[in-house]
Amino acid sequence: MKHLEVVAGIIEFGGKILCLQKNVGKYDYISYKFEFPGGKVEPGESHCQALMRELNEELAMDIKIREQDFYMTVDHSYPDFEITLHSFLCRVNDCTFTLKEHKSFIWLKKMDLLRVEWAAADLPIVKKLMDDIV
Repeated sequence: MKHLEVVAGIIEFGGKILCLQKNVGKYDYISYKFEFPGGKVEPGESHCQALMRELNEELAMDIKIREQDFYMTVDHSYPDFEITLHSFLCRVNDCTFTLKEHKSFIWLKKMDLLRVEWAAADLPIVKKLMDDIV
């Protein structure tokens, strides 16, 4: 089975998290689901480099990602492929971005994250974020 190494940014602004809705895709089980922005790690890239590149490509956001921003890793098997998803906390001072690949977006407080339907691989991150509410 195909295995993908991917990264995701948990973008936080003003106490809310950016949630992006996928467009229709190759697989029905992830089409239109919500996810954290990010994507595949290219050969020779660090996780931080990959996430900075992906955030720029998907959202035109220029965010500096550091290793200490690491949040958690999720291993998930979908019916047609497996992923290892490395997530990073990205607190931003400016919430402007350009939606380039996704259908829609919503900013949600951590306690409200389950108001939308998440891609299965992102759910453990969502649940940990909700558990971490202070």
